[in-house]
Amino acid sequence: MLNSTIVVVTGVSSGIGRATAEKLAKRGCRVFGTVRSIARMTPLAGVELVEMDVRDDASVRTAIDTIIERAGHIDVLVNNAGGTLVGAVEETSVSEATALFDTNVFSILRTTQAVLPHMRAQRRGRIVNISSVLGFLPAPYMGLYAASKHAVEGLTETLDHETRQFGIRVTLVEPSFTRTNLDINAPQATAKITDYDRERALASRAVVDSVKAAPEPDSVANTVVDAALGAWRMRRIPPGEASLLSKLRRFMPAGPVDASLRKKFRLG
Repeated sequence: MLNSTIVVVTGVSSGIGRATAEKLAKRGCRVFGTVRSIARMTPLAGVELVEMDVRDDASVRTAIDTIIERAGHIDVLVNNAGGTLVGAVEETSVSEATALFDTNVFSILRTTQAVLPHMRAQRRGRIVNISSVLGFLPAPYMGLYAASKHAVEGLTETLDHETRQFGIRVTLVEPSFTRTNLDINAPQATAKITDYDRERALASRAVVDSVKAAPEPDSVANTVVDAALGAWRMRRIPPGEASLLSKLRRFMPAGPVDASLRKKFRLG
């Protein structure tokens, strides 16, 4: 793509979003990175920061309108902002689940609906949604997070069918564990049930250990950049564990996949 490519990346304060924004800027794109508070942000080289709360309709509309005023158009939207939650399904309150879906799913709906009228008018665009291997796999003690990412997968595939008539393509990036503070410091469901204590502790420790041993966000960011600027593919899977898990899900019988997941989460 040309140097005039205008890209919006949500959630650039750290992790995958920050690394992606920096790489896109180095590729010559004009990059707008959204954060909840510019005052608390360390500046990013080549990235124009815009305040946006992805959980707030008015905030999203204002931010997108601001970007259109500054740049004239938007070529690529990268929906990266997200959250996580650890806890058994039975322990997770409806309010906790709603808050998680608001950040992981409804935020994508808000930003996409704000950007699509502009992309339809120009008859081109690319939307990249950051999913997870937990968008196609279960995750003991991360059930609501997995459910939110499964929702992102269904939303993305459906949206691509609806928008390709306008020259707009929508794609998924499905990373596995990535070394970010978000996963290491994952919030826990509040109303704990003691019957789950032993397994929850094992699964939580397995997640933390996997994150600490995982690659830096740089690797996933390379895949996001390819998804944003390269030839369209519905799924982009970073190399390493994510690619292996994708093949496992597609080609292995359900029994061995189930056993492998339980071993990964140290559930025997």
